[in-house]
Amino acid sequence: MDTLNISGYGDDLTINGVRIGDLGPAEHEAIELEKGGQNYSPLENVVVSEVLDSSTLICRKPDPAGIKAYIEEELVDGLCCYSAVNQGQLNKIIVDAVIAHLRDEKIPTVPRSIRHKYMAAFLMAVTAITKMDKVVPKVAGVEAPELMAKLSRRWGYRIKGIPANEAIIIVAKENFHGRSLFAISASTDPMSREDFGPFLPGIESVPFNDIEALRKVFEAKGDKIASFIVEPIQGEAGVIVPDLDYFPQVEALCKKHNILLCVDEVQTGFARTGANFAHQLFNIKPDLMACGKAAGGGIMPVSFVAGRKEVIDVLTPGSEGSTFGGFPLASVTAVFAIKAMVDQDLAKNAREMGARLQGHYAKIKAEFPGKIKEGRGAGLLTAFEMYDKPGLDGHVVSVKLLEKGVYAKETHKTIVRLAPALTITAEGIDKIGKAIREVISEL
Repeated sequence: MDTLNISGYGDDLTINGVRIGDLGPAEHEAIELEKGGQNYSPLENVVVSEVLDSSTLICRKPDPAGIKAYIEEELVDGLCCYSAVNQGQLNKIIVDAVIAHLRDEKIPTVPRSIRHKYMAAFLMAVTAITKMDKVVPKVAGVEAPELMAKLSRRWGYRIKGIPANEAIIIVAKENFHGRSLFAISASTDPMSREDFGPFLPGIESVPFNDIEALRKVFEAKGDKIASFIVEPIQGEAGVIVPDLDYFPQVEALCKKHNILLCVDEVQTGFARTGANFAHQLFNIKPDLMACGKAAGGGIMPVSFVAGRKEVIDVLTPGSEGSTFGGFPLASVTAVFAIKAMVDQDLAKNAREMGARLQGHYAKIKAEFPGKIKEGRGAGLLTAFEMYDKPGLDGHVVSVKLLEKGVYAKETHKTIVRLAPALTITAEGIDKIGKAIREVISEL
């Protein structure tokens, strides 16, 4: 097509004569299949139209009567963009700050080669909330563990004295650090690695929550190990919570062998687990921590790495960069994402509503002991796992929950994750619990 005509806003947005508001779910799917890369598999027959409130979406579904292109229904957001919207959709504290910034300050973007006044605000707020010495701003969540790997290697060579190009990074099996080349090189998931090799060398994995396996590799190769990069709680693996004494022992081992403890808080940070950052649940302090997702409050992609001065200071001008890392609008968004988390005491609500949701899991397991293996989680990072039996399928459960007005998503076939906004009410939690019970009873 030689011409491109774009007009209108919202449902009136029209691309070459096709009005977006006229498209039903099947038509949206057809366009994605024809014109988009197939790196996601969205739930069938549902298209998000708008936000109703902090934890509820308005979604378009096929009209059962076939009269209209679609009908609109409310949907409790039980996934929260994989913990990117912890503060709730359109959190007023964050939105007001962004609007005021664009309207009054008129400084959306400048490069890092010139200072802007909001960088100071960002650095002060992030170091205060993380209790770290220094911070490096980035954009996408995947950039943060990637930077931890780079920092680990440079620190290993320049500070620890590891021979050039011989540094080893240890990771946990079943991890999820994103989809960059470092992340998939560190991954043990065959689907994320297939036909993407060759992979980065110098990365070795040990089982998660296995202190003896970690001790063994540290004792054998500790002189060349730069860091252990690990999630405090493994989210993508199915919300795997380690033993309470695991991370204190990890911290002690890292100190003994002069190895950096680097925690990936991209999914577990910003009050999701009932603490501001999940590593605090285990009373440890890492050398580096990676944050993303809710660092931008669902308004702006923001990520960062915070850590000890000795480690961050191995960076030099030109050794690391990001065009949009810490640009003015992102800096303001991040500051007020932190303010919302603190002022609204989201960690407290995560603990209380998480306990309420776990209560529902326990009742459902008691009622259907042959179907539900366990419910687990920390705060509002939760999952329930079914037995691997015929008829018990996580995708089927996700689709059936959708029909009952709850958005959730399966992982590893028999596990369904639920991580709603940290602003959710008891009424919202009870609606989720009721829907899960009804779906399980029908299987």
